[in-house]
Amino acid sequence: MNYELIADLLYPNITQTPSDIEKSFPKRELPEGAKVTRLAPSPTGFMHFGTIFPALVNERLAHQSGGVFFLRIEDTDAKREVKGAEKDLIDTLAYYHINFDEGAVSDGDLGVYGPYRQSKRAYIYQVFAKSLIQKGLAYPMFTSEEEYEQLKESDKKAEIKNKEWTPEEVERAREEKLRARNITEEEVRENLEKGNPFVIRILADGDPEKKTPFVDLVRGKLEIPENDEDFVLLKSDGIPTYHFAHAVDDYLMGTTHVIRGEEWLPSLAKHIMLFRYLGFKLPKYLHISQLMKMEGSSKKKLSKRDKGAALSDYKADGYPAESVIEYVMTLLNSNYEDWRRANPGVEYTEFPFSIKKMSVSGSLFDFDKLNDVSKNVISTMSCDKVYDDVTVWAKEYDPELYRALTQDPAYAKRIFAIGRGGKKPRKDFATWKDVKPYLSFFYDSLFQSEDEIPSTHAKEDVKKALDLFMLMFDIKDDNSEWFNVIKKIADLIGYASDMKAYKQNPEQYKGSVADVSMFLRVAVTGKMNSPDLYEVMQILGYEKTVNRIHEAIMKYV
Repeated sequence: MNYELIADLLYPNITQTPSDIEKSFPKRELPEGAKVTRLAPSPTGFMHFGTIFPALVNERLAHQSGGVFFLRIEDTDAKREVKGAEKDLIDTLAYYHINFDEGAVSDGDLGVYGPYRQSKRAYIYQVFAKSLIQKGLAYPMFTSEEEYEQLKESDKKAEIKNKEWTPEEVERAREEKLRARNITEEEVRENLEKGNPFVIRILADGDPEKKTPFVDLVRGKLEIPENDEDFVLLKSDGIPTYHFAHAVDDYLMGTTHVIRGEEWLPSLAKHIMLFRYLGFKLPKYLHISQLMKMEGSSKKKLSKRDKGAALSDYKADGYPAESVIEYVMTLLNSNYEDWRRANPGVEYTEFPFSIKKMSVSGSLFDFDKLNDVSKNVISTMSCDKVYDDVTVWAKEYDPELYRALTQDPAYAKRIFAIGRGGKKPRKDFATWKDVKPYLSFFYDSLFQSEDEIPSTHAKEDVKKALDLFMLMFDIKDDNSEWFNVIKKIADLIGYASDMKAYKQNPEQYKGSVADVSMFLRVAVTGKMNSPDLYEVMQILGYEKTVNRIHEAIMKYV
């Protein structure tokens, strides 16, 4: 069989060789030990939580080692491509501060190893496919127009996978495979003249009864059965499959580490074979465990339909990008939380990320944990940053809150400054969506009384306490003087001003100074729980404070 002739018949316009192509992709000059990683999503849907896992691993491994992290769009499946998905991928990565050094950008390419969209690299793949055909390592498989139309109407792959084969059918399939592998120059010419479409298949030399030793950087030593499947390299439209495209691209772009989900492990034998056939050095692989969630008492894979799967939901719900990244870091490395406790306020990029600390069994997604992490993250932010981030979010998702905050930025920042800083900062909200109910009482346009003073307290006591405070309140008092007024009111209405005395003999008092503070808190904020009441009154000012108390008193007249 004349492989050279067959290759020329199939691709008469391909005159370059792989060596010619390689000259356009010079070897990267990087420090020793530097890693080159890539995120290579397909624009077949909007970015979900599971994508941020490999994205962050790729980014950390590359930048922590002084290497390169790039974005490649694997858009070879036009039928499954979702309009706007590519832009969503790029915008989402930017929103979460996962910065790549080169790759696909909204208006083209950034870097010299492009194009970074596989749909624009068809010629490159065809050069390498022609070379494999010339070496007798790949072959064309033709389909008549009628057969091709039938194939398009059915899911042939699923049909073959689910079919129960008889011994006779197995033998016929084996014979068809042998005939296809041994196609002659005359048969190629005849099919081309008829205009029959063809795919390019690899000519597999593997024995599935034999196993190849392999080291995965997450899972350790594995044994991979050899591949004996003549899988497709180029489809009938000349566009490559994932298997072929990723091998060619990762070689030309100098990828040293491939990070992907464990669902790709069954394809590993194909990729080992491909790199061997192409004469490329195999990159190092990390197969990341799937994200899990609890369903009842058992774990299941976090699917795209589950709550928490779509990254767009996190933005809409007001989770800061920093909170999501911080949470992902706790899932990626088991020692991250200990490091964070020892290094509060330090950027996560200072953490020594380690492949060895990654879970093999699968990380468990937990909204409660995410909320706790987010509260911690927000509590460390300055009031200026909180204000800036909340207003950006509110402008898009809560116009009413946006109007309230932006009418007086200095006033809003005083609110966000309450309890911020110090060793034990307040942790009042996990998302920007929590901000409105937290501070609504500071704005008349948002204020709604949510709680009532318990009926266990006599109305006359409540009214008298509020009346006395109206008479004695001075906005110029410091915190100590202000609290002395509340203690004095407690004594005047028969409530204990000393909590220690009240705890020792509660039956001697109607209540305590804590109850008097609660009367005032509910009157002024409409809530049983709120930030420091003295600070609240200072921010509200004298007039608004006494007006709220007066309105509360009227309920007891």
